[in-house]
Formats: sequence, C-alpha cells, structure tokens
Amino acid sequence: MNRQSTFRKFSAAGTDWAALITGGGLGLTLALSATTVRQSDFASVYSTVQSISRICALVGTYFAIVGIFLVARIPWVERGVGHDRLVTWHRKLGPYSLFLIGFHVLFVLIGYGGQDNIPLYSEMWQLLRTFDWMWFALAGFILMIMAGVTSYKKARAKMSYETWWIIHVYTYIAIAASFMHQVINGQMFIGHPLNRAYWTALYVFMGLSILIWRIGIPLVRSMRHNLKVDKIVVEGPGVISVIMRGRNLHKLAAEGGQFFGWRFFTRGHFLMSHPYSLSAAPTEHFLRITVKDLGDHSRSLAFLKRNTRVFVEGPYGAFTAGRSTRPHIVLIGGGVGITPVRALMDEFKDGVEMDLIYRASKEEDLVLREELDYMAYNSGGTIRVHYLVGSRKNHPMDSRSLKALVPRFADCDIYICGPGPLVEAVREAAQDLGVPKNRFHDEAFAFHSE
Repeated sequence: MNRQSTFRKFSAAGTDWAALITGGGLGLTLALSATTVRQSDFASVYSTVQSISRICALVGTYFAIVGIFLVARIPWVERGVGHDRLVTWHRKLGPYSLFLIGFHVLFVLIGYGGQDNIPLYSEMWQLLRTFDWMWFALAGFILMIMAGVTSYKKARAKMSYETWWIIHVYTYIAIAASFMHQVINGQMFIGHPLNRAYWTALYVFMGLSILIWRIGIPLVRSMRHNLKVDKIVVEGPGVISVIMRGRNLHKLAAEGGQFFGWRFFTRGHFLMSHPYSLSAAPTEHFLRITVKDLGDHSRSLAFLKRNTRVFVEGPYGAFTAGRSTRPHIVLIGGGVGITPVRALMDEFKDGVEMDLIYRASKEEDLVLREELDYMAYNSGGTIRVHYLVGSRKNHPMDSRSLKALVPRFADCDIYICGPGPLVEAVREAAQDLGVPKNRFHDEAFAFHSE
C-alpha cells in the first residue's frame, strides 16, 4: 500500500472515530438532563422554559468543550482527522455553542422572571445575588460573546492577529468560569455524583489536553532540539526569511507544506504563538520560514538576533505531498502564500511533473523567484513555472485560463495557498473542469501568515 492510500484510509478512519466519540459524548450529555427530569419541570409554561434552558446550557457547554479539544493539538487526533478539518469543525461548532448558551441565559431569565412576575433586568440582579458563582458565569458568558463576535470574518479582518489571539484565548477562561455554577446549581448535578463525575472529567481532560499538548510537549521538544535563530535573509520589499538551526530536527517529523506555531524568546514574541509555514523542506539541522510584513509581529521578525531561542508547536497541517494521487501536480501560490508551496515542491519524488502558477500584483512581490527558477532549470523539464503578474482582470483564474496554462489541469492534483478570493476562484474552476474534491488541496491562509 503506497503512502497516499495509507493517508486517505487513516484519515477516513480517524474521522469516523472522531464522529463516533463526539456523538457518544453528546448522548451522555443529553442523558444528564433526561435521567434527572421531574414532573414539575413541565407543570407550567415557565417551568418548561427553564427545562429547555438547562438542555441548551448542557449542549452548548459540551460543544464549547469539544471545540477546545479540536484545537488542543492532540497528536493522534491531528494525524487521524487532519489539522485543516479540525479547524473547520472548530469554526463551525463555535456559533452553535454561543447561540445555545445565549438561549440558556435568555430562557433562564424568562422562566424565573415569569414565575416571580418581575422584569428581566430585576430577575438578572436577583439571580446574581441568590445563586453561587453566578458572577463568574456572567463573566464567562461575556468573554464567550467577545470571542465569538471577533471570530466572524468581517470582524477578524479589521483587527491584528495579536488582538484576535488574545480575545480568542478568553474562550478557555469563559468555559472554566462556568464550571462551578453548573455543578453547584444545576438540577442534573445536585444529588447525582455520577453525573457530576462525568462533567468534571470532561473539564479535567480538556484542561490536561491544553497543558500537555499545547504547552508541555512543545516546551520539552523545543529544548531538546535546541532550536535557535541562525540568520535573517531579506527576500524582497517587506519580506524576510528566518533560518533556524537545531539538532536532530528529523525527529520533528515535519514535511514541506506544514506549519508550526512559533515563539521567539525575546520581548514581544514569546507570550504569543504565531503560525508560519515552512518555506523549504526541513533538513537535519535547519528550518526556514519566509514572512511578509503584515503587522507589528511579522515586521519585527527582521530584528531578531542570532542565537535567539525558538519554541515551536507542531508540525501541523495536511497540506502535504502524501495526499497526492496523480503523477502530475499543479501548485498555485498567491503572494506570500507561495511559501508552503515552495516547501512542498521539495517533497515530491523525481519524475513527478509539476506546474507552478505564481500570482502576484507586482514583479517585486515574486519572493523566492530565484529559487523557483533554479529548481525549474535543473529539473530536466519536469518543473514548469508560470508567473502571472498584474491585476485579476489581466489574469483571471477561471477554467479556460487555467486549462490554457496547463492543458492536463483536470487530470492533476491541485495544491493552492493564497488569499481567499484566489482559492475560491480556483476551486470553482477545478469544479467546472471536473476535478474531484479529493484532488483539490488548499491551505487556510487567513490569520495563517500573521
């Protein structure tokens, strides 16, 4: 069995197991409410509303916990399901969690306010004063709203990665803040030790997952490989490469096309992890990233000093050569999205045909051009590079234009990394030409390079 078929089979099996475990957990969560329901819970309209609010709280919190698991970087989950798919699930699950918890808050106020015959704002104040840990629950809800609102594309596009990242971390605090008010005040937990044990175990496992796989293991591996900045190379206007040296880097099991979360042990760079793709296949002693000036963090990388210690999380991503199924590959890079594409080129074996399409607005935006030309010149004709410089009007990425550039486009594996509009245009063109979904491989670019 070859590497490609092994990857697909393992990925499909991992997805099935992930769905089974998640569904089983949801069933157990619903059972908490079903097995503790009382006749009085449906004696009136307002008591019924309160019962619905409890179900919303349980399911919404469960979805929030699952969302944290999806991005906890658990190795066997990452390998089995794929990082890109996990991130997609995380993004899709988030709104459902927020809406359900929002309904819980609204229905609690309506239910208790109706029974007490007082306005909702008065009921809110009374609940905060009467029940334990309600102030923490309210703080958690506000933090969750902040994280949810800033995750929408339009809101995210108006803020720096640093701001988005800090607000998003509040999700962890929000979920933790809600725990005590649930187990102390929740009808399904009072007098039900097994229910409380299950719910507590979910929270403990979530916390351990973050501590072990997001903090502990990356710290240990970074120290073991002794990764440090070796030199900074200016690649073009506003674009630099950071070359890092270390020992036994093959044990990271990284591939061209993947990315790491990077922390540099210097002021302004250590507390926050930034995702940057490798821009060349890793070697035994060196890793390289190529970064465009898109904000304060990426701009300041140019001033990193030699021997600055580097801490990494990863590697992540399924944008790898192992997903290919054809002997002819089309690689498409837009702007600085060329960096993972350039690294990916190193991973394909001799004899694989490659057509690289590189979109850029201006000539000076063609970073790594000398390397690409060198690879094409020494490939014996198996690598062809097509530079498309100028506006979208001059170089439309539709089915007709792509087929003109690469006549066998429909029979190839397509790898693309770049801005969203470019990816969607090529996806639509690939569909028009009959390229099946399993041969279209894209790397998420929003907030990936900054």
